[in-house]
Amino acid sequence: MAEKSYLSLPKAAFAEDFLVSRLVPDDFQTENRFTRTPKILFTLGEEPEPVKSISYHTDDTKLYSAIRAALHPDKFQELRNSKLEVFLKFKELNFGWTSRLVHFILCFKIHIKKKYELWCLVGPEPARFSLIEFEHLTGLNRDYVKNLENSRCEVTEETTTFWQLLGVGIDAGPTTEKIITTCKRCAEWSRDDRMRLVYLAIFTGFIEGRKFSIVTRASLARLVMNLKEIENYPWRRVTFKVLMNSLWNKDLTKSYTIYGFVQAIQVWLYYALSEFGAEYGHPVQNKASPSLLAYNGGT
Repeated sequence: MAEKSYLSLPKAAFAEDFLVSRLVPDDFQTENRFTRTPKILFTLGEEPEPVKSISYHTDDTKLYSAIRAALHPDKFQELRNSKLEVFLKFKELNFGWTSRLVHFILCFKIHIKKKYELWCLVGPEPARFSLIEFEHLTGLNRDYVKNLENSRCEVTEETTTFWQLLGVGIDAGPTTEKIITTCKRCAEWSRDDRMRLVYLAIFTGFIEGRKFSIVTRASLARLVMNLKEIENYPWRRVTFKVLMNSLWNKDLTKSYTIYGFVQAIQVWLYYALSEFGAEYGHPVQNKASPSLLAYNGGT
């Protein structure tokens, strides 16, 4: 969308077939005590221009190629049909990331007290990006478990052996760089160990989405040892928390990095502004499921 101001976005074109909450949050701050006008981060017209493109790490072509190379075609197809399929299928869309659009909507963030909800002024109305909207987008498992981010998996002899194959200490998680390198030398591994490796790749590269050289959390990485349960873990909550923790109190006036699956915010905006999404989001021809796969992105 060449040089067109995002201020000209349609004002009330919310999609009717998707849950985009427009109810004003109870705890939002107002401009003053006499008005119900939501207080946003920056005065209208004074939003900071992006210093450069938002840095993010959930679109690694090398990682996707490494996953494919690590598995035989039948096992890769099995992975594409698993409960974590959305990350691989999203990568296959070649989604057009639009940093400027995401930066723009973040500048219209409404001040609220809740850390795990993002409210933005979209046109004249506030719109919510919460765990509920994230569930509709991704279709990831939503079950509740205690100690979500500290699974306390028992370190067994099998765990120790697998971590030795990875070449990392038992108390550490691998980096994305380490996983890509390991995928190139796993041809002689058992099928189960190769599946564990690619589940680790999905966790580090799409769910955590941190810098390629940063180690992932061992407490969650060890979940790959149980191949029957790894798919059913509530990854929706984990993925969402990583993203929202990264967005919390982010300084938008400087160059910044967002960890986690940040592309979900761009797709959410296409739904929140359906006319804009239809014109600039390049929707796919057939109805996609989950909803995250409905747009090819770009502006």
